[in-house]
Amino acid sequence: MEEKRDVLFGKTLKQLEEVVKKLGLPRFTAAQIADWLYKKEVTSIEEMSNLSRDARGKLAARFDVGLSGPAKVQVSVDGTKKYLFRALNGKFIETAYIPERKRHTLCVSSQVGCKMGCLFCFTAKQGFQGNLSAGEILNQIRSLPESDLLTNIVYMGMGEPFDNLDGVMQSLEILTADFGFAMSPKRITVSTIGIVPAMKVFLEQSTCHLAVSLHSPFEEERRRLMPIEHVYSLNDVLEAIRSFPLGKQRRISFEYIVFKDLNHSPKHVKELARILNGIRCRINLLRFHPVPGTPLNAPDEETLVTFKTALESKGLVTTIRKSRGQDIYAACGLLSTKEQQPG
Repeated sequence: MEEKRDVLFGKTLKQLEEVVKKLGLPRFTAAQIADWLYKKEVTSIEEMSNLSRDARGKLAARFDVGLSGPAKVQVSVDGTKKYLFRALNGKFIETAYIPERKRHTLCVSSQVGCKMGCLFCFTAKQGFQGNLSAGEILNQIRSLPESDLLTNIVYMGMGEPFDNLDGVMQSLEILTADFGFAMSPKRITVSTIGIVPAMKVFLEQSTCHLAVSLHSPFEEERRRLMPIEHVYSLNDVLEAIRSFPLGKQRRISFEYIVFKDLNHSPKHVKELARILNGIRCRINLLRFHPVPGTPLNAPDEETLVTFKTALESKGLVTTIRKSRGQDIYAACGLLSTKEQQPG
């Protein structure tokens, strides 16, 4: 059986140093390779022209660069684009490009499917298929036609980022390091449903922004929406955030999907103000994009505005996130699930 070839894209400088050491090449070759991969954006080893012919030959015999363009794209009337990239065993992952006047945001996936089972998430219906490597995460950024326009990256696509901690942290290192893309960590946000041990590692080892999926301030209600509450309670999540000294430049946000007649009452406002007291944060209210097989429904616009006003009256900085791509399977997981279905 032919041995599977390794890829260079997605390796850190330290990992590239290990590669060149094994191949008997000078250590400085690793920095040259990183420069070609992450700054000069080559697509083949042969293009790495300041490497000797011998070095290129040894690399090409064992490695591929490891880049692949999107398989499909859907374009919304509002300019949002949802790209499909091929992943494990013929599966697909989704990447959403969201252009605005001053911002161009890319929402990347970290897993194929998801094991967390949140009631409102269609990706969960796929089940867990596997973790993406750092290279597969970064490929969504590097191989995007609009990659040169990007101002912000959010890890809010398919999968739970902190269930793939190694792959996500390695991708963040390459995104922000001088040897990599040298992107400001203030332009990157990682979202989690609240896997506390991994969240602590992220807070300690990265300076990127953190977004926590909240959706209800009441543990029993949140448990029905998000089974993770059985393992790591909301109180555990908030304690971990409070225990970490956040600098003035680092932002914590709480993602809050509003469901009709469920989580936007005056008692929710009061409890949110209580549990978030003392945490410098922002609440992002999200409209629910209905998905098949869930009993949840979307509220009307008046409900969203009333809820936002009530939260602001308690001193909570609150925004209503614009809905984008409503005409192209906006809810995460819908498009990739459709693509994987036969017929």
